[in-house]
Amino acid sequence: MRIYSGSSNPKLASRLSKITGYPLADIEISSFPNGETKIWINDKIDNEAIVVQSFSPNPDRMIIEYALLMDALRRGGADKIIVVIPWLGYCIQDKVFRQGEPLSAKVIAEIVQSTNPDKIITIDLHNEAIQGFFASRTKLLSAIPLFWEILKTIKLDCVISPDEGALKKSTKTAQALNLDIVTLNKRRDLNTGKVEFLGINGNVKGKSALITDDFISTGQTLTMAADYLKSQGVEKLYVAVTHHLFVSGVQEKLSKCGIDELFVTDTIAMPKDIIKNTDNFSTRILSVDKLIHDNL
Repeated sequence: MRIYSGSSNPKLASRLSKITGYPLADIEISSFPNGETKIWINDKIDNEAIVVQSFSPNPDRMIIEYALLMDALRRGGADKIIVVIPWLGYCIQDKVFRQGEPLSAKVIAEIVQSTNPDKIITIDLHNEAIQGFFASRTKLLSAIPLFWEILKTIKLDCVISPDEGALKKSTKTAQALNLDIVTLNKRRDLNTGKVEFLGINGNVKGKSALITDDFISTGQTLTMAADYLKSQGVEKLYVAVTHHLFVSGVQEKLSKCGIDELFVTDTIAMPKDIIKNTDNFSTRILSVDKLIHDNL
């Protein structure tokens, strides 16, 4: 068995190769002059294979890479393929909010399914119901427990759920850390995307708080939540999020909004030009390599 990686997260694929002992295949990924993706597996194609590809950054290209890589493996004789998609791009678009919109998460799931994976492993989907879009055996993992051991070393008073939708996952963390759970009440305009915080169902003045969520995209909700919590008297604010999409400018925005420390995983590769730490802000990245290894 070998590991075959697209270009989305070669460091995670390399870590997975080391922890499993399976060799990482040599794959050349480039572009034709017209911009189309070119893939060549310049290595042995085993009967059993593991494909590692997050659908970010540049999700459209990463999805095409994935589909071409799967086709090359099947044509080369791979019989059984385990697909590891740490971040399933488009999973945020899991509902049709307005007439005329696609159900994007289902469309992407159907593209993945069209490649006939024998098993799909993904992590912290925005909506667990997305698993139902796949016909193949699907293993949905959660990286949130990876944060718990580190968080137990920090003095925390409460866990903040950024909205009702995140309450179930936030409550699990609160129970694991034996902390109170506090929920923010927010309203989002479906046309503009603008978020407004209407209140909070607990007292956070002078407390050390933790926000948990599944992803950071534009950072709008998180930075507004941080500003709101600071206005309510939160003394220290920590954030633990599985997927950081590293949208341009967002890390700088997070470093200036009152967050003291940010914990994320390596489901998405961190760009080289990202500043992890400043005088008042730090970022810690935990790897999901062992989590994936234990569930292959």
